[in-house]
Amino acid sequence: MEETKKHVLIVGAGIAGLEAATHLEELGYKVSIIEKQQVTGGHVKNWFKTFPYFDASEAIINFAERSLSKFDVYNETQLTYAERNDNGFKVNTDKNKQFQADAILLTPGFKVFDAHKKEEYGYGIFQHVITNADLEKYFRNGWPERDNKNLRFGFIHCVGSRDAKSGNLYCSKVCCATAVKQAIEVRQHFPDSEVYCFYMDLRMFGKNYEEMFQAAQEKHGINFVRARLSEVNQNFDNTLLIKVEDTLTSRPMKLTLDYIVLMSGMEPAENAAQLSQIFGVPTDESGFFAPEKYLVSENNTVSEGVFVAGTATGPKTITETINDARSAALAIHHYLSHSRIPTEHGKE
Repeated sequence: MEETKKHVLIVGAGIAGLEAATHLEELGYKVSIIEKQQVTGGHVKNWFKTFPYFDASEAIINFAERSLSKFDVYNETQLTYAERNDNGFKVNTDKNKQFQADAILLTPGFKVFDAHKKEEYGYGIFQHVITNADLEKYFRNGWPERDNKNLRFGFIHCVGSRDAKSGNLYCSKVCCATAVKQAIEVRQHFPDSEVYCFYMDLRMFGKNYEEMFQAAQEKHGINFVRARLSEVNQNFDNTLLIKVEDTLTSRPMKLTLDYIVLMSGMEPAENAAQLSQIFGVPTDESGFFAPEKYLVSENNTVSEGVFVAGTATGPKTITETINDARSAALAIHHYLSHSRIPTEHGKE
């Protein structure tokens, strides 16, 4: 029976790839995953807690990996070549592993915007300018230095998102909620700290997001300022002097902070362009995979037998990623359950 199972190859073992694999295996397919990292779980494995309920990231990973033993995962492996044949796809990897697959699911995830590109913010120049990803490591592994003085934190929203200079006009969607979550966690770690969030617009769109935002203000005393950061300088004592414009009052502000946290957004995965070329899947103006039809067929692509899911098509929350992965599994099941006659160009 195992020999007759149709085979689905998934590229990427983050939350989307793992969730899709679980449902495809339950639907009776043989599933293989190739993952370029040493471990599965994608970016979520690096997070401390998730919003808006402050669940530990381990709970999300454990859920995603609940069926991990039922399919083959090849870590530290990257796809290098694929060709279409009468039986689907022949795929090669950099580890000289070959697959014959009936369908392909691309779930390479995303990469975090490189904050070094925003030189005016001082990331990599000033010691206490960090990113949201760095802050999660502090929460998880401990702070590199802790003292008893009253610390002042400033969170800068929309770093590398909604920014024509960075080349990313889109909203990364999760940054506002992440900033509010992290600001609350800072106040919990440092009860005497003073915390500011400097935002363009607060986009608290999900269930219980607004309640989290209200709690940040009323319970945790976090200050929200609609402002644009114009300049960062470091003082002799390693504190940070920032200049912002309050866009509600059109007045300049100066603040001395101990830490600046840059809310770096999402960008297409590093191997997205390569996978796009290998499988003939076009990308949109931002570099994310373009589905066949955005509103009604987001998991299908114009390349027959090739499907996409998760943040490969654009920024998503964890909940949206999981639901999108389930949708992709059903789209693949529908495709493989119907007879098809491949042509030279892979069209019926």
